[in-house]
Amino acid sequence: MVAAGVTVVACTGRPYPGAVPWVKRLGLAGPIVCYQGAQVRTLDGDTLLDHGVHHSLAMEVIRYARERDLHVQGYRDDLLIVQRDRPEARQYAQHAGMDIHVVDDLDQAMGETTPKLVIVSTPETIERLLPDVRRRWEGKLNAATSTPDYLEFTSVESDKASALRFVSDRLGISQSEVAAVGDGRNDTSMIAWAGLGVAVEGSPGEVIAVADRTIPGPGHGGIQQLADALLK
Repeated sequence: MVAAGVTVVACTGRPYPGAVPWVKRLGLAGPIVCYQGAQVRTLDGDTLLDHGVHHSLAMEVIRYARERDLHVQGYRDDLLIVQRDRPEARQYAQHAGMDIHVVDDLDQAMGETTPKLVIVSTPETIERLLPDVRRRWEGKLNAATSTPDYLEFTSVESDKASALRFVSDRLGISQSEVAAVGDGRNDTSMIAWAGLGVAVEGSPGEVIAVADRTIPGPGHGGIQQLADALLK
């Protein structure tokens, strides 16, 4: 697709340090949509867009998690910060390719904003929490799952659609010329916004519902189908 002149942009929930190795592995030049769309960064690390969760709202989420004995984490200066070194933190850190930084107090450590917050728990717990947190912070925060065990919170200004719109405007590409593909609830907004929205088979129902078409999952030729569709 790149060789044919298609601009390919990684749009990921991963923090910037966890996204860069994959972007390089795929041979993409950037920019990178990361932190669920809270930031758009260049491959060199420059920040083109930054919409973090304000401190007071971040602390509401942290208190909510603490009251339920759930693991919750924030970010500052591309560091993964936690107040307790729990197994869920190590699970996330291994997946994201990041180190854990344990702090005495998240209230003091996060700064004025954090790109996102993540509650890590079992898929069953996350499914139970999702409708509650969406009602609780409606109009204030975006809440979605990226994988079944990650419940992620970003500023109401931040999602993959708003970040992709920013990148498209910057590159002079119209909405009708944009294709977006994904398999998580965090992909729903950009799939709905793009001129061609593509969901991976097996995605949650709300993702499938907004897509124009579906493709098979990893290892089953989905990206080849997408390439064929775009290049036609």
